[in-house]
Amino acid sequence: MRQNLRIPGPTPLPAQVQAAMHRDMIDHRGPEFANILNQCTESLKYFYCTKGDVLIFPASGTGGLEAAIVNTLSPRDPVLAVSIGVFGDRFAKIAETFGLDVRRVSIPKGRAVDPEQLRQALDENPDVKAVLITHNETSTGVTNPLKDLATIVKERNLLLLVDAVSSMGAIPVLTDEWGLDVVVSGSQKAWMIPPGMVMVSVSERAWQAVQAAKLPRYYWDFRAAKSSLEKGQTPYTPAVSLFYALEVALDLMMREGLEAIWERHAEAGAYTRNRIKEMGLELFADERYASNTVTAIKVPEGIDGKAFKNNLRDKHGVIVGGGQAELSGRIIRLGHLGYFTKEDISTACDAIQMELESLKVAP
Repeated sequence: MRQNLRIPGPTPLPAQVQAAMHRDMIDHRGPEFANILNQCTESLKYFYCTKGDVLIFPASGTGGLEAAIVNTLSPRDPVLAVSIGVFGDRFAKIAETFGLDVRRVSIPKGRAVDPEQLRQALDENPDVKAVLITHNETSTGVTNPLKDLATIVKERNLLLLVDAVSSMGAIPVLTDEWGLDVVVSGSQKAWMIPPGMVMVSVSERAWQAVQAAKLPRYYWDFRAAKSSLEKGQTPYTPAVSLFYALEVALDLMMREGLEAIWERHAEAGAYTRNRIKEMGLELFADERYASNTVTAIKVPEGIDGKAFKNNLRDKHGVIVGGGQAELSGRIIRLGHLGYFTKEDISTACDAIQMELESLKVAP
């Protein structure tokens, strides 16, 4: 049975990407690697929609979130963490771990941040130095209105640190135009390569914060990464095989084009939501802000959500994500980001419908 991996990451790999990782190792301090690093960096700037710096670290997305915090802030700095789910909570917890004064704004699961909620929170916390926001929350299938939220943050000249792990490269993120200071993305999502690489953009305003920041950093030091990049190197041993993969994946994405990629994901999101509603199922997310990279689906009353998810895998070869934290067993999450075909998505939806019919809960 062919496996149809429909979790919101890690995502499937194109054959060309898989083949690239079989190449022999090279000198990571030599000219061949420098060419790969430089080309990947320039291509990432295109997809980030930035003329600023983009740095690459060997890590998962969580490492990038830690890097964003330790490079721009100091102990006891007040920050506003706006969370709409598990990964927004994680961003806040990282900040708390490093001794920051974290003011939390928690939005009910399934909803996005209303810009006026952010404005009010900032009015009530006029001393904060930075705002932490997750753009696309895969635990709930919600995409925050980042452009509008960024406008409010910019009005106050505050740092804006963005978790774009599951949005960058799939849905619009205009780093420079929207005034985003540090933007984090991860390799295992829209970039179509395995986990283990994180990309971070750094604005001019963020670089000023880097120079003043007092939190401890060594492995994540943006200054060391930028200094090494100027020599075509990384400050420590890079994930060479992942760079091979990234070079090929970015070439594939360049050929498709940024706007075409955004449109492909928008079409997949709309198709999935329509199919789910046609089955008589409910979307978990507020549809006005439903994600185009992952759809969260409410499990009908009387159905064991974990068993339903396992049946999709065992009987149909469709692997979806389950609910996290208090949503465990209550929702399933169908990913449609990175490398996929329309058939992959339609087959997954067909499997959900067949499983519903087998349980006699179809309309």
